[in-house]
Amino acid sequence: MPTSAFDVLADRFARIPEGVGAGAWTDFDEDVRAELRWGRSVPPAPTWFPGAPDRRPTTAETAVALCGPDGRTREAALSFAGGSPGLLPLVVVRCADWAGPVRERARSVLRAELPGLPHGAFGDLLAVALLIAGRLRGDAARTLLTGTLREGPESRVAALLGHGDRGVRRLAHRIGVERGLLSPVRLAEIAATDPDAVVQDLCANAVLATVRDAADGAVLDPLLRSRQGRVRAAGVTGLRRAGRAAEAEAFLHDRSAPVRACARWVLRQTGTEPLPLYRAVCAAGVGAAGAGTAAGVPDDAPLGLAECGDRAVDVPALWTLIGHERPRVRASAVAGLRRLDAVRVEPLVPLLDDGSARVVREAATALLPWADRIPADALLRRATAGPAPHVRKGALRLLAETGGAAFREAARVLSDDPDPKLRALARRATGA
Repeated sequence: MPTSAFDVLADRFARIPEGVGAGAWTDFDEDVRAELRWGRSVPPAPTWFPGAPDRRPTTAETAVALCGPDGRTREAALSFAGGSPGLLPLVVVRCADWAGPVRERARSVLRAELPGLPHGAFGDLLAVALLIAGRLRGDAARTLLTGTLREGPESRVAALLGHGDRGVRRLAHRIGVERGLLSPVRLAEIAATDPDAVVQDLCANAVLATVRDAADGAVLDPLLRSRQGRVRAAGVTGLRRAGRAAEAEAFLHDRSAPVRACARWVLRQTGTEPLPLYRAVCAAGVGAAGAGTAAGVPDDAPLGLAECGDRAVDVPALWTLIGHERPRVRASAVAGLRRLDAVRVEPLVPLLDDGSARVVREAATALLPWADRIPADALLRRATAGPAPHVRKGALRLLAETGGAAFREAARVLSDDPDPKLRALARRATGA
């Protein structure tokens, strides 16, 4: 390594962009130590570390010294870290240093710099502290920063709710809930719209804790409208406490299984048995002629019926509904048959040619345990000459279950399929 290695590393620090993720700082720390310790030659230590400086080092030079392999140099570099916001992420890293004097000095510098630190910069330091918290001696910085956040101004917590680091955002929401800084309406909005499942659950549960009667029930509406099933489930659970249990009936046919389960629980708590309701809507779908073409059945009602129904009583309706005009109803009926352990091979095989990918996927899943009962040549024809990619894929899944020459031939042919996903699947199957 040339003697300019120190300058090269300093230049690398200078090019770290503002607002970079926490991992960039721990990576820089490890890279510097590896370069200075294991390079072709170790560059001479700067003359201003660790003794009295003949000049003040630049921020970049101090950053490299903070990460070097010599503990005395790291400790001395901390003398120049105060008042330099760009160095504070590395100070946080040094709070977990294996050398005791370095750790204590770093923690002292960090405590001195926290008051008055801008909210964004505080969040960036917290992200680094959360990242290193799992290290030996790594929890001190997290404890210090978390305690400061819990005791600090509300504006800081509010600012960190939208921080770019997921761990920081989660912690800010948790502290916001603990301190009562978020109104029920705001919590409901966050639960309904935030992309993070942990934040969704945290805020949705906090909303439920506030609901006492119908007067509070309006805060449930954003939860009930959410696109996330876990959030809708929380909203449905809250309907009983809000005195709106009857509204749970509309969620018996929700596309999410947890939502359907919560709706059944709410109705049962108020004396309404959901099974007759499922049977009624599925009977409407069967139609008077039993052709399964009436449009009145909700899409996921057949699966809901299977989830709480009786195999001896409800299977005939499900078999009829596999011929329903709407693909989601057909798919739901197949899933319901599988749940009730009522699959029969012959009536389901024609669904492998269905125009709906959802239906073919459910039919193939239901038939997997009985794949060896389906003629291999029929599956091979579907896999190699099926009119749609989802038909070819369903046949390939079933052939893969039994293996053999038919599967190998299907995988060989499909390795050149025009559909890229199916082509990749076939090539993985052949090991290509």
